[in-house]
Amino acid sequence: MKIRATVQVKGIVQGVAFRHYTAQTAARHGVTGWVRNRYDGSVQACFEGEDEDVRAVVQWCHSGPPAAAVESVSVEEGGYTGEFSGFSVRHDHD
Repeated sequence: MKIRATVQVKGIVQGVAFRHYTAQTAARHGVTGWVRNRYDGSVQACFEGEDEDVRAVVQWCHSGPPAAAVESVSVEEGGYTGEFSGFSVRHDHD
C-alpha cells in the first residue's frame, strides 16, 4: 500500500546537511517527494511511496544526520497522489 507523509522536524536541523541526508535516505528507500528549510528554523518534508519505506524515512527523521539535534517530529499522513517523479531538495522557504 502506498502512502504520503508530511513531516516537520524541529531542533538543530538547519546548517547540518539535513536536507542532503534526507534526500539520500529517501533515495535509498525508493521514496519520492521533497525536503526544504523553513523560516522558523525547522525542516519540512513530504514523502510518498510504499508504506514501510515511507515509515522508515520518517523514523530516520527522528534522529537525522550526525550533526543534527532533533527535538520533535510532527507527522501528518495523507493519501498517496503519485505526483512526484523523484525526490528533490527545495530551496524555497515556507
